[in-house]
Amino acid sequence: MFLKSLLSVSVAALALAPAFAQAEPWSYTDATGQTVTLDAIPQRIIMHQDAAAGLIPLGIRPVGIYADGAISEVKALEGLDLSGIEIVGQSWSEVDIEKVAALQPDLIIAEWWDRNADWSGGEIATQMAEIAPVTGPAAGDSIIAMIEDYEALAVSLGADLTEPSIAEAKAAFATSLAAFKAATGAKPGLIAEAVYTGADAIYVADPAGAAELLDLQSWGLDIVTPSGVDAAGNNYFETVSWENADKYPADLIMVDNRLSSTLELALMQPTWETLPAVAAGAVTEWPAFWLRNYAAYAGALDKLTDAVNAADEDLVP
Repeated sequence: MFLKSLLSVSVAALALAPAFAQAEPWSYTDATGQTVTLDAIPQRIIMHQDAAAGLIPLGIRPVGIYADGAISEVKALEGLDLSGIEIVGQSWSEVDIEKVAALQPDLIIAEWWDRNADWSGGEIATQMAEIAPVTGPAAGDSIIAMIEDYEALAVSLGADLTEPSIAEAKAAFATSLAAFKAATGAKPGLIAEAVYTGADAIYVADPAGAAELLDLQSWGLDIVTPSGVDAAGNNYFETVSWENADKYPADLIMVDNRLSSTLELALMQPTWETLPAVAAGAVTEWPAFWLRNYAAYAGALDKLTDAVNAADEDLVP
């Protein structure tokens, strides 16, 4: 009897063994419509800074990150634990390709930008595609939708979205969003303008090209839409000379905060101080293009809510 039972167990174990030994294939259809298929869930992933900002809070950690600038100044990565992660690039469209190869990545995750028809980092994505497949979600029309895209990608990579820290971040965002909507609802006449400022000109952002600005509009903030967005190159903005910096009257000015030097350059321009919003102290940060998780979004919304509450909706006609 014992021998018969033992044989039965052994046969059953042999029948099940292949199912346990065979890894599950993994596939993902990216923003370009291309599907990447691998023999197993990728374990060694290199990410663009923004993809890392979307996935690290969900428990998916890369082996390497390539950034658009010095890693210490990347807003998207502020507050995230980067210990043990190799930094393979710290300048726009530049990576240390030898470091990339040495990490032996299974996958590169970036974002697809429709207006540029290119992946994050530009040409370097093409270089890295020779080492591992490049894929990822779109830099879309809503940060919320992008976060949801990252959640779906993270689940496919093995993330557990029931982790308490994820729920807490989402709840904090909901609270911040409610406060922002209350602030904009109380000042329906307030006009805001989002800008990048350089030494040569002031660049007025086209809300249609910035997911967070589209979100803010949908939550009640009236944001200037420039009439002359640059046709090529820097086609997310209208370039306006400093002499014409008052082209679009605004009660509140939001300044691109990716670099601290942006506001510093504005402060050096004589016409900056003449703008009504600047003279009234109604200047705040625009979290431009880098929000990718609920915790960061909640913090940014809290600052914007304070700015809206403090602004005068009747400052300009």
